[in-house]
Amino acid sequence: MWLRRAFYTWLLPAALVLPLWLLVGWGVFRAGGWAFLWVLFIALPSVLIGQIVFALLVRARPSARYQRAVSWWDVAGFGAWHGLTIALGFYPQGWFALLLTAAIIVGIGMVWLLLWQLWAEARGSLTVATVGGTYLSEDVGAASGDASDADFIVIEEAPPADPPRAAH
Repeated sequence: MWLRRAFYTWLLPAALVLPLWLLVGWGVFRAGGWAFLWVLFIALPSVLIGQIVFALLVRARPSARYQRAVSWWDVAGFGAWHGLTIALGFYPQGWFALLLTAAIIVGIGMVWLLLWQLWAEARGSLTVATVGGTYLSEDVGAASGDASDADFIVIEEAPPADPPRAAH
């Protein structure tokens, strides 16, 4: 759980640290003038905006907000995307195109993964309720027995009565 919470905490600072690393890496590893233009006009904005969007999509999920932790799918996806972005900051001449292509593919995959998880929770397939501070999911109900054995309380409210009319 500590790893998932660490990723959750890291999401917003990563929006600044990762683009900054690409700029610092350009200077330290002397990548050249064309690489500077790439960093300045393509890499910095796309990593900054992409990471902010990713962080907001994660924080939009009720389960992530409640647990203050990302899912294991998020850990795998963010680990791969952040690792590729960090590797790009070293500007390896022989591997740069491959790393960039892989980072773009993983970034697109992260969009779909995050949207899928958000959709699944919004649809109700993952999140059932928060009862007494306990986060419940569908497998909790399935493990406790058949759903037809559960007790349900339905409270119906009567429509408001019409106010009495005054005689004129």
